[in-house]
Amino acid sequence: MNPGKTEQLKTENKNGEMTYILAWAMLVALTAITVGVYTLHLGTAGVAIALVIASLKAGVILLFFMHLRQESRFLQSVFLLPVFLLGAIIGLTFIDVWYR
Repeated sequence: MNPGKTEQLKTENKNGEMTYILAWAMLVALTAITVGVYTLHLGTAGVAIALVIASLKAGVILLFFMHLRQESRFLQSVFLLPVFLLGAIIGLTFIDVWYR
């Protein structure tokens, strides 16, 4: 194998490991924030905040572990459109419940 190619593979592997470590750290931090919000007993606002944090965690998993950030913009938009529509439906449900 070409020595230059070997060094390139080592560099890519270290970058990949660092990316996964960073993604893991973000997930741990978001989990800690979720636990912190739970201990504040914010009522319905706590539920909304927890849903936002859960959505961010799902986004981290999609981008890094499912490699969505390496896909084309078209595929990203095709995948994210239903996610935004679901968010809109959940948001409208919250508005309906709050004003009853």
